[in-house]
This record gives sequence, C-alpha cells and structure tokens, in this order.
Amino acid sequence: MKIALVQMNSQPDRAHNLAETARLMREAMTGRPDLIVLPEHFDWVGGTVADKRCAADRVPGGEAYVLVQQFAKENEVWIHAGSLMELRGQDHRVYNTTVVFNANGEQVGLYRKIHLFDITAPDGKTYAESNAVAPGRELFIYEINGYRIGCAICYDLRFSRLFDRLSSEKVDIFVLPAAFTQQTGQAHWEVLCRARAIEFQAYFVACGQCGTYAMPNGERRQTFGHSMVCDPWGQVIAHAENDVAVLGAEIDPVRLREVRRLIPMAEHRVLLSDMAVRVSTGTG
Repeated sequence: MKIALVQMNSQPDRAHNLAETARLMREAMTGRPDLIVLPEHFDWVGGTVADKRCAADRVPGGEAYVLVQQFAKENEVWIHAGSLMELRGQDHRVYNTTVVFNANGEQVGLYRKIHLFDITAPDGKTYAESNAVAPGRELFIYEINGYRIGCAICYDLRFSRLFDRLSSEKVDIFVLPAAFTQQTGQAHWEVLCRARAIEFQAYFVACGQCGTYAMPNGERRQTFGHSMVCDPWGQVIAHAENDVAVLGAEIDPVRLREVRRLIPMAEHRVLLSDMAVRVSTGTG
C-alpha cells in the first residue's frame, strides 16, 4: 500500500490553508497513493479561544470537510484528514478531529484528540489547548487494503497506553497528524515515533506541520516538521525536513510478518492490569 504524507505550513487564514491543501493533495496524486495523510490543523492554526471557535468547521458539511470529501471522491483515494476544528454545541470549546474518507468520498469514521497539550515549553511559552478544545472519549480504527489503521493526534504520541490499547486490536499502522513545537520536536519527535513502531511492531506514519505561524499578540511560533514513516523494526524509511513537502512511503506486508515472527511480542504479552503491585518504602 502506498501512502502520501502532506507536510504543510498552515496559517490563521482558512482560504490560504484550503488552497494549499488542495494543491498539495494534487501533487500527492502524482505518486498514485492509496491513502493521503494531512497534518494536524491543516485547515486553520493559531488565534485566541474565540478565534478557534469562529474557525471551527461543521462535521459533516463544513468547508474543509467538503473540500477533502470531494477530493477523495473525484480522485478515488482514501484521505486521513489530519485534524480540523469541529464545532460542538455544549460550550465554547471545539473538538480537534480527524475525519477519514474512503475512495468514494464517504466518511468511514472520525477520531477526536484525547490528550490535550497544556504545557509550558522550555522557552517559557505556554500552550493551553484545553482552553479551546474538549477531549475526545473514543478510539478509532479503520481498515484499508487488509491493513488495520489506528488513529492518534500529536500530543497523544507521548501516551503509550493509547497505542497499547490500539495494538490489542491488531493494528498494523498508526497514523499521527501533528503540529509539534520546534523545541519538543528536536528533543522527542523521532525517538517517540520510532519507539511506538518498535514496541507495538507496526508501521508509524507521522505527518507534521512545519515552519512558523503568527499568534494574535504578534508572537511567532515554530513547528518542527520532519514528517516520517517508521517500519515495525523502528527504521525510518521516509523522512522530510522542515519545509512544505509531499512524502511518499510504501507499507510492506512481508516486513510486518517478518518482524512479528522474529520477536513474537503478541504471544509473549502479559495482561498486567490485574496484577498486584508491591511497594516498599525502604523503612523496614
């Protein structure tokens, strides 16, 4: 199976982002992929809490949703639509949502980001995603060409139990749209992507934002880029730098079987949730 990753430099400008999305997906089609993957926030990035709600899309039926849906149908290609901001009615917050379309342009499912990025980076910048975004509550797996694909988004990458749960459902490929910061990306992006591939013996497809974007206060924030695909042995088989790019990779079923045969982790895995834990304080 052929996969095309679309690495973007999205801005707080929906018209620009959607035009870039369409252009880069057309470029991706020259490689005749079975699946196109977009990055997190392909439709809109930056802004205040109020800006994010104003920019949020209807699912189904919003502008970004319809653009990707129609492209999938017209080009007969599956699209893992990175993430877009999805309107919700309960309060001022939105969802950070992946929508997956099949080659007929039909929505086969969606995943709403579970782990929200509320941190202070080493440079002192504060990220408070939960101010604008509500967490999802369900995992999502879909099937294409005989492969089972598990969904995650950006900060989810740090939470191995999410991938462990997906792996328990015999996932072959993890797809992670992201907008990693420059600082955290330099320190942790590649090692975490490779680790998830190794520990769960699956292909890991990580599609990122790159370059900079402006915040309302004039501050510029930098994303890491470096989209990559890791095979189930943890080898990086495709890699981008920090520029807008289309990256191609091929999923090899022989490689999946070979790695799982060499180290049969699925057979060796022990259910730990019911085990007692003994803790010693060292005081005797």
